[in-house]
Amino acid sequence: MARIAFIGLGNMGLPMAKNLVAAGHHVTGFDLVTSAVEALAAAGGNAAGSANETLPDAEVVITMLPEGRHVRDVYGSSIITGAPAGALLIDCSTIDVDSARAVEANAREAGFEMVDAPVSGGTGGAEAGTLTFMVGGDDSAFARAKPYLDAMGKNIVHTGGPGNGQAAKICNNMILGISMVAVCESFSMAEKLGLDAQKLFNVTSTSSSQCWAMTSYLPVPGPVPASPANRDYQAGFTAAMMAKDMNLAQDAAKSTGHDAQLGAHALEMYEKFCEDGNGPLDFSGIYRMIHGN
Repeated sequence: MARIAFIGLGNMGLPMAKNLVAAGHHVTGFDLVTSAVEALAAAGGNAAGSANETLPDAEVVITMLPEGRHVRDVYGSSIITGAPAGALLIDCSTIDVDSARAVEANAREAGFEMVDAPVSGGTGGAEAGTLTFMVGGDDSAFARAKPYLDAMGKNIVHTGGPGNGQAAKICNNMILGISMVAVCESFSMAEKLGLDAQKLFNVTSTSSSQCWAMTSYLPVPGPVPASPANRDYQAGFTAAMMAKDMNLAQDAAKSTGHDAQLGAHALEMYEKFCEDGNGPLDFSGIYRMIHGN
């Protein structure tokens, strides 16, 4: 079993780190939130007081951080200079493609193998160990990373070279963000037309409009018991995180000269929803704003 440094024990990182512990790995973790570090220790991991303290004996370093600037900072100031020679570096954050490729290039120049491996599946998938990992990196780095990703996820997809994991993630989430808005608008319109949500679901979930935002995450209470709509939109994936990812998608589109118009309009809606104080709610809670129009 490997000695793993895990930096970033938030809503996703902590359950991911716990699954590595459950798989028998020796995991030392750090987060700015002390209670998260304590929770990892309570689950059988080891607590560190700083990112640097996780590194001295690490064979694998995994990061799960909020933004590209955080990733650039911790790799530049700590990991690339403090990790043992030969350590495998895995960044599971969702960040911009340019940052992912820049950090990987710096790591490679310093002699490390690295993959970018953002995830899909939300906190439920993190806790259950059923996440999808979209992995960018060369074949050798992917082969080294896969056993550790297998301990945290169910679907591990090698998407190509460095940064391609991030490219896959933001394209996936742009589809999700747009499709959720479409589902919200359709079910809201149905109610105003006098059509029962369950009856519409019975049709749409088995016909040409079928999509994950509807069948697994329906934003209307009732037809899908596991959806956040039945928990007052308690977040599995927050509206603020969706706005962040939709922004990343727009940045990527602009960098390639691509005009992603539906993505841009959906982003405006999520930003408005967050500006109204709903950022901590699940992103499917945008139904409330749409239905109120």
